[in-house]
Amino acid sequence: MNRPYVIIVSEVTLDGKLTLYRGASSKELMSLMTREVYKYLHSIRAEVDGIMVGCETVRTDDPSLTVRHVEGKNPIRIIPCSTANVPYNASIFSKDAQTIIVTTERAPKERIEKIKELGAEVLYAGEELVEFERLLPVLYQRGIKKLMVEGGASINWEFMRLGFVDELRIIHLPVVVGGENVPTLVGGEGFKSLKRIRHFQIKNHFIIDNFLITEWKAV
Repeated sequence: MNRPYVIIVSEVTLDGKLTLYRGASSKELMSLMTREVYKYLHSIRAEVDGIMVGCETVRTDDPSLTVRHVEGKNPIRIIPCSTANVPYNASIFSKDAQTIIVTTERAPKERIEKIKELGAEVLYAGEELVEFERLLPVLYQRGIKKLMVEGGASINWEFMRLGFVDELRIIHLPVVVGGENVPTLVGGEGFKSLKRIRHFQIKNHFIIDNFLITEWKAV
């Protein structure tokens, strides 16, 4: 397998939502999680070589993507962003961990130079859109053997669409949000056919406080 082993990890409400409404930060719902649940999430971060979120997640949530609630090393932060439109004051530019911004040939050169000044590395993986088929083998060759993907819905869809998801680990938030246009775990156009959908087999499940955790393996 000439790519990292990919684990999608996400907090999801009982009705499959990632946020309270479209455009809202997922941190609002994550505030419901207890310290022990956070320790579970950060224990996964500590076991992987790289961690990825999309640039929309960076703009909305401003995550640090570091290990804080358990002992362990910080993974390399990998942010796909076709136009390199990442806020210059984002937490991913902290010195706590290495950051790679993955972009395309159409990204403005001035943004690339500024990102480099902030200490991040820039990789190109496509002309118009970031192509994960090109990116993942490069990450693998650089020593990222296990990759954690923390969303959002568009990034999750790209990995699902390409068949690049090896595991799902879901923290089920014991609440219902509702809303037709609220982002769900996987966005995109959808498979629209039983022949194309991805299948998973449950490998583990347990409860931390009042939060069900399920872990799934691709089949």
